[in-house]
Amino acid sequence: MLASEAFLLADSVLKEDMGGGIVRQILGFDASIMMVRVEFREGAVGAVHSHTHSQVAYVESGEFEVFVDGETRQLGPGDSFYAQPGLDHGVVCLKPGVLIDVFSPIREDFLEEDE
Repeated sequence: MLASEAFLLADSVLKEDMGGGIVRQILGFDASIMMVRVEFREGAVGAVHSHTHSQVAYVESGEFEVFVDGETRQLGPGDSFYAQPGLDHGVVCLKPGVLIDVFSPIREDFLEEDE
């Protein structure tokens, strides 16, 4: 079964520069769930997109303009959003920060990009 190690230490998890002021760390996962930490510089854009996965995102820090299915809201630390499978969603970083994304099932495409 495809799965991460049981314990992942922050300083040993690969940080992937995604370009455009976005850095991603893939945290714990198995076939049914995945958690990802995403750092954003001010002005960085997570382009509007959709996918077949359920996604919950938690704002750890910073400030984000978040678009989900035609509605835009400004979110800050402690806030979160949910994007159902197939719904358009995206973010613009207003103040540098971090989103914690949880996907179900796993984003296999994220792992393929690591190889």
